[in-house]
Amino acid sequence: MTDRAIRRLRLASGLVLFAYISAHLINHALGVISLDLAERGLGLAVLIWHSRLGTVLLYGAAAIHFGLALRTVFLRRHWNLPVIEIIRLASGFTLPFLLIGHVVATRVAGVFFDIPSSYGRVVTLLVASGSQGWQLALLTPGWLHGCLGLWITLRRFDWARRLKPALITVLVAMPLVAAFGFLRMANEVDVGPLAVAMRQPSAEARAGLIAWQTSLTRGYLVVIGLTLVAGQLRHRWMARQSQET
Repeated sequence: MTDRAIRRLRLASGLVLFAYISAHLINHALGVISLDLAERGLGLAVLIWHSRLGTVLLYGAAAIHFGLALRTVFLRRHWNLPVIEIIRLASGFTLPFLLIGHVVATRVAGVFFDIPSSYGRVVTLLVASGSQGWQLALLTPGWLHGCLGLWITLRRFDWARRLKPALITVLVAMPLVAAFGFLRMANEVDVGPLAVAMRQPSAEARAGLIAWQTSLTRGYLVVIGLTLVAGQLRHRWMARQSQET
């Protein structure tokens, strides 16, 4: 596969993931107005991303983008990169943590444990467990990665450079508005013992979801570690072969 084809695949898959992250942030931002509006936004997002086409696009794009990221790690001889590239790569590798959480909380929960997707349920349980900060922290790196990737692609155009101040404003404002919306929703939900108990999955379901998320997260970290080690071993072998010839 040519470098041009790889760049196009990376851009196309990245745009799909960026659309998903943007939709997630916009849904959170709707919470600034009301929890009910955010629920309706979530319903639309579920309609799109849980459809057959949406499923293929989202998880296909995630697989392609992740595969290309592993390729970069495997082929990288050194890590003396510009700061913007280091930030982009570091933030990009946090995105699968969000996707793993999404898969477990929506697809796995719905398919295997018959738990519906609902902002009310999710926000209630996050607030009750004190995990809302972690949820917000996971969204921002994915958004940053997508914005930096788009900027690296578009910065050669004059119109993009002219719009740079506006783009920076959107880059900073979107996660802040989404965070405010999430906190606004947190203030609307009932986190009393009865409400939490009613929205809490059964003990068996909780154990199953935790097991799924733990296994997927460990698998993700192991794949990254093995790819990094294999890449370094490859470079050392190539260097030794070069010295011998």
